[in-house]
Amino acid sequence: MTRVSTFQAAAVTDYAILLKSVSRVYGKGQSAVTALRDVTVGCPRGSFTAVMGPSGSGKSTFLHCAAGLDRPTRGSVVLGGVELSGLKEAELTKLRRERAGFVFQAFNLVPALDVAENIALPLRLAGKRVDPAWIRQVAAQVGLQDRMRHRPPELSGGQQQRVAIARALVMKPDVVFGDEPTGALDTTSGRQVLTLLRDAARSGHTVVMVTHDPSAAAMADRVVFLADGRLVGELEQPTLRTVASRMAGLGAWVEGIEVMP
Repeated sequence: MTRVSTFQAAAVTDYAILLKSVSRVYGKGQSAVTALRDVTVGCPRGSFTAVMGPSGSGKSTFLHCAAGLDRPTRGSVVLGGVELSGLKEAELTKLRRERAGFVFQAFNLVPALDVAENIALPLRLAGKRVDPAWIRQVAAQVGLQDRMRHRPPELSGGQQQRVAIARALVMKPDVVFGDEPTGALDTTSGRQVLTLLRDAARSGHTVVMVTHDPSAAAMADRVVFLADGRLVGELEQPTLRTVASRMAGLGAWVEGIEVMP
C-alpha cells in the first residue's frame, strides 16, 4: 500500500479521512456528468461529520469516493493514512474491510444469522479470529447484549440498525461511514441510532454520515454542505435551526447564486 507524502503525512496525523481536490466525472464528451468538483475536506480523528446538500449535489459520490467504493477522476483520498489511488482492487477491498465500517439505510443484515453472527461477519470475511468476549462487548455498546441469539426478523428496525452499527465497529475501523442511516426509522429509533454514532465518535472512531435530515445532521460535530458537486460551506457545532437555515439557503446556489459558507 502506498503511504502518503511528507506533507500529506503531517495532515494524516489530524485526519482519519482526507479528500484533496477530488473530482468525479461519469461518462465522456457531451454526455459527461460531473458529480464532484474539486472538493477538499478533512475529517478529524474522533469527529462526527454530516454531509448534506440538495438532491443531485454529490453527497453519495462524496461518500463512495471517501470510502474507496469509487475512484475519483482527479484528486486524492487518504483513508487511515493510506493513499487510495495507487491501490489495486484486492488491496482496496482489504483496506475497506479493515479500515472502514458501513451503516446503510437498508440494514443489510443476513436474515439466517443471529445478532452475534451478523456482528462477527466482517471478522470472518477478513479471515480473523472471532473473540466471543469482544462480540459481546460490541453488542453491549449498542444495547443488544440480551438479543445475541435473535435473528433480524425478530428485531425492530431500530434494533436491526443497532446490529449494523455493531457490525461496523467490530473491526475497529478508522472511519464509520453512514449512508442515510436513519432514513428507514421512526423518530425515536432514529435518535437512538444517532446517539450511538455520536458515542462511537466520542470513543475515538471517526464518523462520516450522509443525510437529508437537518435534525440528524444537528447531532454531528460539523456539517459539510455540497451543491452542484462543490463544497459550498461548513457549519461547526450545528443546531437544527442553523442546519435548516443553511439548507434553505442552498436553493439559491442551485439557481446560480453563490451562497457564502
